[in-house]
Amino acid sequence: MSLNDPQWGKKGGSNGPPDLDELWRNFNQKLSGLFGRRGGGGGGSSMQPPNMRQIGGGAGVLALLVLALWLSSGFYTVDEKARGVVFTFGKYTETTNPGLRWRLPFPIQSQEIVNLSSVRTVEVGYRNNVQTKVPKESIMLTGDENIIDIQFAVQYTLKDPLAYLFNNKRPDETVMQAAESAFREVVGASKMDFVLYEGREQVATEAQKLIQEVLDRYKTGILISRVTMQNAQPPEQVQASFDDAVKAKQDLERQKNEGQAYFNDVVPKARGAASRLTEEAQGYRQRVLANAEGEASRFKQVLTEYNKAQQVTRDRMYIETVQQIMSNSSKILLDAKSSGNLLYLPLDKIMQMSAGTLPGPAASSQQSLVEPATNPNSAARSRDALRGRERESRP
Repeated sequence: MSLNDPQWGKKGGSNGPPDLDELWRNFNQKLSGLFGRRGGGGGGSSMQPPNMRQIGGGAGVLALLVLALWLSSGFYTVDEKARGVVFTFGKYTETTNPGLRWRLPFPIQSQEIVNLSSVRTVEVGYRNNVQTKVPKESIMLTGDENIIDIQFAVQYTLKDPLAYLFNNKRPDETVMQAAESAFREVVGASKMDFVLYEGREQVATEAQKLIQEVLDRYKTGILISRVTMQNAQPPEQVQASFDDAVKAKQDLERQKNEGQAYFNDVVPKARGAASRLTEEAQGYRQRVLANAEGEASRFKQVLTEYNKAQQVTRDRMYIETVQQIMSNSSKILLDAKSSGNLLYLPLDKIMQMSAGTLPGPAASSQQSLVEPATNPNSAARSRDALRGRERESRP
């Protein structure tokens, strides 16, 4: 009811707020008159046929309302990490980007929202956890004819929404079959120890590459993001024997490592000792050669001097030899020719006094004692006299 309605602001012929009950009765009367019902006031009013103008106006409003609702159903929203695919009577029309979009309402057009960023996971050989095994999928034969039990998971995303929608009826099953086939091919070309231990990552990498090649060949629009081996072991029936073999192999590797450590400890020391001995021998060789060369050079010089003056050189060599011998003795006894008394020559004190610490008389006595020792003829005569006295003293 508008503000210009004469009933607005009146209640029972007086000024005031409108009567809600009366407004509701008037609305019901108008609605009943539109559909040809009896008027709502008093009883006794007869049935009146609906007015065509009223019928046409109500149907138009209702049609406009239904049309507006139908057109508004064409609005849809595409997330940032998704794409919208629009179909016209079931046929592909376009791919829409993220944002608020509109297409013709159903049944003319429809849309499919494809999430490209969500990671989907397919489990092969187990379900939910590795304890729930599926032997039909997990039991595989290696290249050396051994049976192993493998459980792995394949994670994938979408890279082409059209190929995913039109070329895939059951994408998870397609990925599972491709993954199982790829793993059987890789495991069948490898040995058991390689698959179980050192080559697990390599097996997963090769399988992922092979799975992607198969899915690309089928044009599935799927991108494999990761392949993870959850478990790889021999069958339960031979698990105990296999554990013993594994322990023996671990012991072998441990002993190899210990031997290598001992080798790394001993060999460098031995090489160092050998190098040291080699250097010492080389130094000894150089020293001996140098000494020999020096002696040879000195002999040549002495020979030259000997050829010039033989007697002088001979006496000099004798004196130098006696001096060298006497330098190793601290005391010596001499028998002088002039008397038969045995003289005591304290060479240790003479050597100390040679530095000039003794006074003049001591130095003179030292000189008188040294001169007989330096004369070879007197020394020879003293020895002869000593031997003569020894013969005279015998009975």
